[in-house]
Amino acid sequence: MFDLIVKGGTLPDGRVADVAIRGDRIAEIAPNIEFEARKVIDAAGDLVSPPFVDPHFHLDATLSFGTPRVNASGTLLEGIGLWGELRDVATVDDMVERALSYCDWAASMGLLAIRSHVDTTPDHLNTVTAMLEVREKVKEYIDLQLVAFPQDGLYRSKTGRDNVIRALDMGVDVVGGIPHFERTMADGTASLTDLCEIATKRGLPVDIHCDETDDPMSRHIETLAYETTRLGLQGRVAGSHLTSMHSMDNYYVSKLLPLIAEAEISAIPNPLINIVLQGRHDTFPKRRGLTRVKEMQAMGIRVGWGQDCVLDPWYSLGTADMLDVAFMGLHVAQMTHPDEMARCFTMVTEDNAAIMGLADYGLRKGALASLVVLDAASPIEALRLRPARLAVIAKGKVIARSPRGDATLSLPGRGATVRRRLI
Repeated sequence: MFDLIVKGGTLPDGRVADVAIRGDRIAEIAPNIEFEARKVIDAAGDLVSPPFVDPHFHLDATLSFGTPRVNASGTLLEGIGLWGELRDVATVDDMVERALSYCDWAASMGLLAIRSHVDTTPDHLNTVTAMLEVREKVKEYIDLQLVAFPQDGLYRSKTGRDNVIRALDMGVDVVGGIPHFERTMADGTASLTDLCEIATKRGLPVDIHCDETDDPMSRHIETLAYETTRLGLQGRVAGSHLTSMHSMDNYYVSKLLPLIAEAEISAIPNPLINIVLQGRHDTFPKRRGLTRVKEMQAMGIRVGWGQDCVLDPWYSLGTADMLDVAFMGLHVAQMTHPDEMARCFTMVTEDNAAIMGLADYGLRKGALASLVVLDAASPIEALRLRPARLAVIAKGKVIARSPRGDATLSLPGRGATVRRRLI
């Protein structure tokens, strides 16, 4: 007896199969599983996917848009300034409530794993206290990783380094940094050496806000690759944003990409936010700031799409839908060949899961029974439609259901309903 069978769904690789679940694990994936189950979900004609994964977010700031005021310039720096004001007055309860509301959104969209950067700048570390509480509250349905992130710089604030250490001692999972925001290029370089050595001693992953600027001379990713290789951190390091690469000289990039590949650093561009924040000082032509996604992938570098922000000082939109993120990334990176579009779907599922090191992830026997049934027939159609999540299953439990996206028509000579699906 199985607890649940998802019947007849189309998997991302095109296979049609049943997914049988016992407890919190996938017990079997095969065509026409005939065993009885306590519950059956009919997924015939629908896409059955592993859950969506976001490897880059700021949960402490989410859903705070307009507080203390709107980002009038739309720039990264004004957003940082606004957040600097908010983090000193926001209470633990306020941050917990906003973050839990966002996690409700995420659960409804099948987003079941999130890596969130947590600002460690304020000495009170209320941000860390709040996000640790959220991690505990959502652990039954969302895998939440926390990054110790010195938003104002490891060295730029007097207690920046000490607070990162305190946050890690409190139980934060990942070492973060922001070298391009240090006072000097030399301080940025030194911060990366320091942070990577801290991670090495503690056996932790590293995720750096790296070169999030239009300045082509911001080249901290080169140092990150060097320190990763020197300290044997290959496969445990991510460089987030990397927007300066959009403006770099092509010859230099031809040297840089092999270094990133050699160090096995993952890249996390955030297309919704990168194209909104970058290029604000340009007239025309206007840079859009997305890093070199296809070129990285051609070098064997793992690249995943991140959400980054939703309704906060940096971004005034967002719905916790990783398909929105992939849809925007597809356009800005010009990934319009069918193989590339399918890859964009993989980037917000399997690739992001690999970046986060989620060992029990995927549609395979023995993996955690977390999956999503979408009102679409294929990954490409899911990107086109950003459809309803007909069912979201987290660790063996159905946690969300949504109706199909059909519309009722009143048109002479036409059908009574319309569905935007073509398959």
